[in-house]
Formats: sequence, C-alpha cells, structure tokens
Amino acid sequence: MKQVSKIVTIVFAVAVVAGAIAAGCASAPLRTEASTSGIRAAEEVGAANVPQAALHLQLAKEELEHAKGLAAEGEKDKAASMLLRAEADAELAVALSREDAERAEAQAAVDRVLQLRQENP
Repeated sequence: MKQVSKIVTIVFAVAVVAGAIAAGCASAPLRTEASTSGIRAAEEVGAANVPQAALHLQLAKEELEHAKGLAAEGEKDKAASMLLRAEADAELAVALSREDAERAEAQAAVDRVLQLRQENP
C-alpha cells in the first residue's frame, strides 16, 4: 500500500509540473497523445480486469472526451487541465494493475512454498 501512495504522489507531482507547462502553452493546439497513450497502456496491462484500476481507466477515458469538448468550445486552459487529469488517472490505472499482478504472483509463490512444505515434512 505504501508503494501505491508513493506512485500517487509521483503522479500528482508530474501532473502539477505538466499543468504549469500547459499553462505556458495555452495557445498551442490541444495535444491528446499523452492521455491517449496512457489509456492504451492501461488497457494493455489489463486495467479493465482490476476493479480499482478499471475505475481510473474509465475516468481517464471520460476526462479525455471532456477535454476534447472543452477544446471545441474554446476553453483551452480547462481542456489542458482535463487532459492532465486523464493522463494521471491512466497512469494510476497502470500502477494499480501492476500492483495487483505482483500481489497475485507473490501469493502464488507463497502457496507453492506451503505446498512443498506439506509434501516434504
């Protein structure tokens, strides 16, 4: 759990820095590549199969669509902020998926050790 809180802190810090950069480039066209890549990465690591990760994956998708709508309305600053949120949620979905996979792998190793102990008293 400590690892997840560290990851959340790192994701938040990245979002803040990216927000500052995005604010300086408000007149630039909306760039959705990072958010789209993050969503794709979350899908590839199986975020849809991990309840908490699936929630953040869905949030990322909704935030990306909302950002596109804001950009179409001329709200570039709000759109850039929403893109950062989408990217952060996608990254969190990836982290939660990996944590779940590592936990399952560790439990399988413990189960195997217990089985070997029973077979060889």
